[in-house]
Order: sequence, then structure tokens, then C-alpha cells
Amino acid sequence: MKVTLKILLALAIIALAYLCYTSITTPINFNSEVDQRNAAIEARLVQIRNIQIEYKNAYKKNAANFDELQNFLETHKLPFIVKEGVLTDDQLQAGLTEKEAVRQGIIKRDTVWTLAKDTLLPKGFDLANLRYVPGVPGEKIAFEMDTATLKSGSGYDIKVFQCQVPYDKYLSDLNKQLVQTLIEKATKSNKYPGLRVGSIEEINNNAGNWE
Repeated sequence: MKVTLKILLALAIIALAYLCYTSITTPINFNSEVDQRNAAIEARLVQIRNIQIEYKNAYKKNAANFDELQNFLETHKLPFIVKEGVLTDDQLQAGLTEKEAVRQGIIKRDTVWTLAKDTLLPKGFDLANLRYVPGVPGEKIAFEMDTATLKSGSGYDIKVFQCQVPYDKYLSDLNKQLVQTLIEKATKSNKYPGLRVGSIEEINNNAGNWE
């Protein structure tokens, strides 16, 4: 009987130690994984924002979907300035400006036109993946994108867009309780429960909600 009690006590101590260990490591591991995914998603949202800005410069409106963005990247050309030559320290100290150096032919500048995808995305980037949330295992998750026209304070029509992905989609494979805590925290603060760039509800200069 005493042996049995000792065994049960030992098992209870082991179980308690395990629970204490997991209560500490689970949030740490969760936060580490969330930070890693957030970094990848934020970088992709910045890429999408940059493409939308160039799209709007070209067409005076935002792309309504990723098919339009992909077509723009594959067909539209953007100017790229190629500079040859640099000013020496002596020339800079003598007060020679880059503009004057160009006029004198010391520095040469040429404008070349390259496809938008070659200017705005890394070499070899697969355009088919632009619409999908990066850094998330399992089935591919597509970003949500929308556009709108808002009135500015001075009465002008402003074309806006937003691109987003909610926590419950890109964190769905992680600890459910901790994900729900993130959602509730954002909701209570009247913030979008996920990552978003731009907004169709307010004019925010295409800012990301993490910036």
C-alpha cells in the first residue's frame, strides 16, 4: 500500500511539473511562432501596397483583385534610372553637385523601362503566390482584398484599398485559446483582429495596422 501511494505521489509530482512546464513554454512558443508568421505576412503586405501604389499611379484607381495586380506586373513597364559614375571625395569637397556632374558628363544617367514585376518584386518571385499568405503550413490561405472611394475632409474623392488576413485563418493551427485571446484583445480595442494594410473605411495613406 505504501509503495502504491509513493508511486501515485511520484506520478502526481511528474504531472504537476509537466503542467507547470507547459504553462510557461506554450505561450512562449506561441508568441515566437506568431512573430515569425507576422513578419512574413507584413513583408508581403508591404509588397502588395507598393504594387497597388504603382497601379494607381498608372490607372488612377486601385486594382480590385489579384488577377488585375498580376496582369499589371506581367505587362506594365516602369522607369528605372541607371546611374554610371560617382563623385569623388575631392569633388564633393569642392562643391560639385550631382546635377552639375551630370551636365558635365562626369556622371551618366539613363532611363530604362522594365516590367513592373522586375522592379517591384525579388528576382524569380512566383506571381501566382502573391495572393497567398506566406509562412503558414498546410492549405493555402488567400488574402482578402477590397477597394472603395471615400470623401476626403475637403470633399475630394479618394480611391482606397485594403488587403488583410484575420488571425483565425493564419493562426488556426495554433493554440485555440491563445488565438481567441488575440482576437478579443483587438476587438475590445476596436482594431481589426488580424493583419491589414490600407483601409476602405478611412483614409490612412495605405498604412499597415502594425505600423
